[in-house]
Amino acid sequence: MRKALSLIFLIYAATIFITLMFVALPFVLLCSAVLPLRSGKRAILAVLRTWAWLFSVLSLFWVSTKNRNTVDLSKSHIYVGNHGSYLDAVAVCLSIPQYFSALGKVEITRVPVFGLIYKRIVVLIDRGSKESRERSVAALKKDIVHGQSVLIFAEGTMNQTEKPLTDFYDGAFRIAIETQTPIIPFVMLNNRKLLPRKHPLKARPGMITTILLPEISVIGLCLEDVPTLKKKVYDLMEEAILRH
Repeated sequence: MRKALSLIFLIYAATIFITLMFVALPFVLLCSAVLPLRSGKRAILAVLRTWAWLFSVLSLFWVSTKNRNTVDLSKSHIYVGNHGSYLDAVAVCLSIPQYFSALGKVEITRVPVFGLIYKRIVVLIDRGSKESRERSVAALKKDIVHGQSVLIFAEGTMNQTEKPLTDFYDGAFRIAIETQTPIIPFVMLNNRKLLPRKHPLKARPGMITTILLPEISVIGLCLEDVPTLKKKVYDLMEEAILRH
């Protein structure tokens, strides 16, 4: 009985997701066609925040954010978060208080409709290609120079293990040090329980809580400090997940 109810709920949520994507797509295409690149990406993000809010309300996957008012909006940040569910795209749109460029896998562009929107808002990366990695890093650095914040899931892919976090890639921490941009770690709680990647038929409505952790300065750090910085952020995020 529970599986049947979960299936009905999953179909209901997927229908809302797809419907809202079709509604958002013309606005996204218009923004990318008419506006300059940076203004267009900001406008698209505004559209996606509206999409995310409507999806959250209608699908009963609600999002709550803690410590949002502690973020210094006058400067750029590198947001480093955990990644455990397809719902994360909704949560970050609603939780991150600044306009941001996100690093995303090129494979997602193959998803119908969503892929068309996705490739207009994220900096794409093919982790199997050195050239792609270099281009994506250069693009993110350029966005930071222009006052944009950046969002990176340091695990690189969705966590399908039983551990709170999987190993982090160096990229976010190298970029932070090379651009001297502070890091704001954040954790999303309950996302893996509400829509598990491995067991989507266990989907159920509920609250995703995003906790923005204190800003971490990288002033004076050099590339030799990447492992230490990475461990510091990992430990803070792991502790926050386990504590809550």
